Amino acid sequence: MTRQNLARSTILSGVIMIPAFLPGHAANAADRPAHAAPGHPAAHARTPAAKASPPPAEHEEIAVFGHGSTRQMTSITRTMMQQSVPGTSPLKVLSQLPGVVYQSADPFGAYEYSSQIFMRGFSQSQLGFTLDDIPLGDQQFNNYNGLSVTRSIISDNVGGVDVSQGAGAIDVASTSNLGGAIQIHSIDPSHRRGGTVSQTFGSNAAMRTYIRLESGDLNKTGTRFYVSYARTNMNLWKGGGYNYSDQVNAKLVQPLARNSSLKLFFDWSSTQQFDYQDMTTNYLHTVGPGLANYYPDYTAAYRAAQGTYPASFLATNDPFDAAYYAGTANRVDYLGGLTLDENLTDRLNWKTTLYGHADTGYSTWTTPYMPSPNGAPLSQRIQTPQVARGGFQTALSYTIARNTINAGVWYEYGTFNEGRYFTEAPLLGEGTLGNPTNGFPGDKVFAHPWQEAFSSNTFVFHLQDTYRVTDTLTVNAGFKSMIVNAGNNVSTQDPSINGGQVAQGRLEASNAFLPQLSANWRFLPHNELFFDVSHNMRGFPQDGYGTNVSATPWTASQTAFQSTKNTLRPETDWVYEGGYRFTTPLISALASLYRINFSNRLQLITSQAGINPITAVQNVGGVTTNGAEASVTIRPLDGLSIYNSFSYAHSTYDQNVTTGGIVQPIRGKLVPNYPQFMYKGNISYRIGRFAVHVDGSYLSSRQLTYTNDLHVPGYFLANFGARYDFGAVGFLKGVTASFNIYNLANKTYVATTNELGNNFVDTGYNYFLMGAPRQFFGTISANF
Repeated sequence: MTRQNLARSTILSGVIMIPAFLPGHAANAADRPAHAAPGHPAAHARTPAAKASPPPAEHEEIAVFGHGSTRQMTSITRTMMQQSVPGTSPLKVLSQLPGVVYQSADPFGAYEYSSQIFMRGFSQSQLGFTLDDIPLGDQQFNNYNGLSVTRSIISDNVGGVDVSQGAGAIDVASTSNLGGAIQIHSIDPSHRRGGTVSQTFGSNAAMRTYIRLESGDLNKTGTRFYVSYARTNMNLWKGGGYNYSDQVNAKLVQPLARNSSLKLFFDWSSTQQFDYQDMTTNYLHTVGPGLANYYPDYTAAYRAAQGTYPASFLATNDPFDAAYYAGTANRVDYLGGLTLDENLTDRLNWKTTLYGHADTGYSTWTTPYMPSPNGAPLSQRIQTPQVARGGFQTALSYTIARNTINAGVWYEYGTFNEGRYFTEAPLLGEGTLGNPTNGFPGDKVFAHPWQEAFSSNTFVFHLQDTYRVTDTLTVNAGFKSMIVNAGNNVSTQDPSINGGQVAQGRLEASNAFLPQLSANWRFLPHNELFFDVSHNMRGFPQDGYGTNVSATPWTASQTAFQSTKNTLRPETDWVYEGGYRFTTPLISALASLYRINFSNRLQLITSQAGINPITAVQNVGGVTTNGAEASVTIRPLDGLSIYNSFSYAHSTYDQNVTTGGIVQPIRGKLVPNYPQFMYKGNISYRIGRFAVHVDGSYLSSRQLTYTNDLHVPGYFLANFGARYDFGAVGFLKGVTASFNIYNLANKTYVATTNELGNNFVDTGYNYFLMGAPRQFFGTISANF
């Protein structure tokens, strides 16, 4: 089953080129006081780590180490993004990092329902995400307080990604960064007039066109901008339907006095996505991994709703639920941000970002569980999520003696509106439902089960000091205070359809003191130790009634909401981390240990079939995680880079859980969906204008249930890529051609798990999505 209870909302081959942290390229105030942008002169002037001596960037191929940082940091460069197939999600590129798992049912990582990232056992809804300091929310499907990375920026315009694994910086604008933060930076416009054009072709009729036009410097002050456009169209690798998107980005930079700047970023995106069908182990073993929805065969879907199924479905334990006509998501987004980075003096910096975001759209699922009034055995269920939010963040950084003091506030007001509708399907022989992405059929609505509106106020204050005790020892200490007040009002509801009253009310997550302490000691040339301790909290997530997207208290009935309202507590954790880095032009190495004490973990508990689940959000108590990571990059020859990383995480529940009067024995059981062991490897070689690489990753088995009585097997996935730079050709300043193969060995494997929640035990309805088979992509790009 796919979207029946939802609101609808392996890295592609790419040479991993992650320079160690250069001076001024840290991702937080501990490493980049004054919040100066990477490469900003102010950053170089005030960064405590500026006297460190990492290897030259041109020699770096793979390094996952934040040289000079007081916590474990990683910098993903634009070069690395460029080596991936254009259109690849920046989050998918992160899957080469130790402790990071990214899963998606499509090769681009753009299919949002299947997009899933974990860092050290924390899911994407427990991490922090920003774009040019604009908060992107928690990245859950059907995002209520943000926007997915792929819809917020064209991947070709990503200048870099800063990743904090384990503990996000205090000044990251997020209410969900329990397990770390991912900060994305867009490229700045070029000083030279020109542009870039690229065209990609590939498997499943994939076509992607990208163009960026650069104004160059318009005056002596350096005013400049770019406008870019990308169109992606790709058929599903199994079944009918496609993933299609149009996207526009624009950015304006106005340099100011004293190396200050004013930057404006704008994003518009329009997306239409068809669903891949959710799988169970029973479907996988009977029908096989090619199980898909019926679209565009309306007759087959109609007959199945009447009880006449394809022959292969008869062997399943639930042929009625095995496939549907179609499910789709359709979204239009507007995102904008204005950032003033003002160096008031050589010691005092003021940085302020204003932003706004609007999202409209609808999602569909053709359900055989709700017949139409005209006698058709199915209907189309539609939900209409809408987001409108705006806010600001402002901070002052002051450098005095060996201290850099940073203080700031972040405020956001957001609304999230959503309704559920049922529209009539035609009788067989009187037409079909056609393409569900063609628009909301308002004239065919026959039921409106519920309509609800959420509103939220977020206020966060932070204060921290980065103290350079000596030239080799840096300490960062600070705290943040956070208040998130959210609630909903249900304007329309039909208990006869919903099975009860829709949950409504307000909840507040607040904590006045969330401290963090970290340090870095460069005890010998090329050698450094770091440690970090932090206390974090996550606000209560929001979503519509019975949507089963996330562990939100509002997904349950009013009775369930009231019974837990006074006892439910927000998720919190303590993260302890320590490690060692070694950095030379020949070798970069990292070893780290961490422990996480997670309290008040909220889980979406489901039972029975996904189409009609018994759903509750429950505090399952504490989780303890102990983990270790090790990475090494060797550059034995000019142009040759060999990278390997290993990670281990043992994440278990601290106590049993009682639900429905039954004690569930989960104490000591592994947390579902995250592998205990991972290996990542990459060999890349560049000679002259030609570059080639092979990368691979191994993930051990992942649990599907809380009692660990069902799991999906581990797998090894390999990818290949080659690239040739032809240099200048005629009037073109540069022409390159690249070829990539995803899933080189054509491995059949399970990608996304937990898209519909986890069961305590194997009920036969434990859902997951299959990963894409071998895919081929070729790209030609040119600069002018």
